[in-house]
Amino acid sequence: MNHLNLEEFERKIAYTFSDKNLLILALTHSSYANETKKGSHENNERLEFLGDAVLDMVVSEYMYRHFPKMPEGELTKLRAAVVCEGSLAELSRKLGVGRCLLLGKGEESTGGRSRDSILADAFEAIIGAICMDGGMEAVTKYIMGFMEERIESTKSNFRNLDCKTHLQEVIQKTSKVPLKYAIVDEHGPDHNKVFVAEVTHDGAVLGKGSGKTKVKNKLLPAIIPVILVSVLTIMGIATTGIAGILMIVMIPILILISWIMWKAGIVKVVPND
Repeated sequence: MNHLNLEEFERKIAYTFSDKNLLILALTHSSYANETKKGSHENNERLEFLGDAVLDMVVSEYMYRHFPKMPEGELTKLRAAVVCEGSLAELSRKLGVGRCLLLGKGEESTGGRSRDSILADAFEAIIGAICMDGGMEAVTKYIMGFMEERIESTKSNFRNLDCKTHLQEVIQKTSKVPLKYAIVDEHGPDHNKVFVAEVTHDGAVLGKGSGKTKVKNKLLPAIIPVILVSVLTIMGIATTGIAGILMIVMIPILILISWIMWKAGIVKVVPND
């Protein structure tokens, strides 16, 4: 080890290896293996590969069991936020992983010990090493020792961004009566209406809110292709022969292009400030 002996590092991570070589391998960067003429497999990349998969599985299982009302899309976003490179690098810094890494001179001189990508990979490699050394029960305990609080705090931040979901979760804990949402009023000219929405539960009004919406002028470029084909059809230009075949082929393609433009934000409905 560079600056920390194995026993001290094991105390920091709260895990004692039966096979110390697995821990050394988890902390061996490929640059060090290359400089010391070790084999191509004698670095932490394979353990990082394993640790990445194990981390995803353990975190996914925890979220599946503890957040039964959260849809798949939100689960995916939450997991991505929890196990992202920056998050894992932060955990590595708290454990002092950077001080223990075996790095090549080139990586050492360019700040490799503090680089997020190297620290995150090493964190996952340590997970892989614990999995190989102690099995799934040991590695799950290790991961959740760090991740449980992080998952919950990250989820709280997600809640703050999605008040509707948060409200539904709170209500569902104490009642089976669903929330109801309704537009109860609207005023203003057609091009700039203000809508008033109301949420009720079991006949009681929980809150009201108002807002405006408008369709941006960017709608026109997206529907031009469809309009063009329609005009050609009406004029009889694209109804016979090869032109007719091309029209039949092009209509779904142009509709797809319009849909892609909408997904890309060229067409969208946005709040009016």
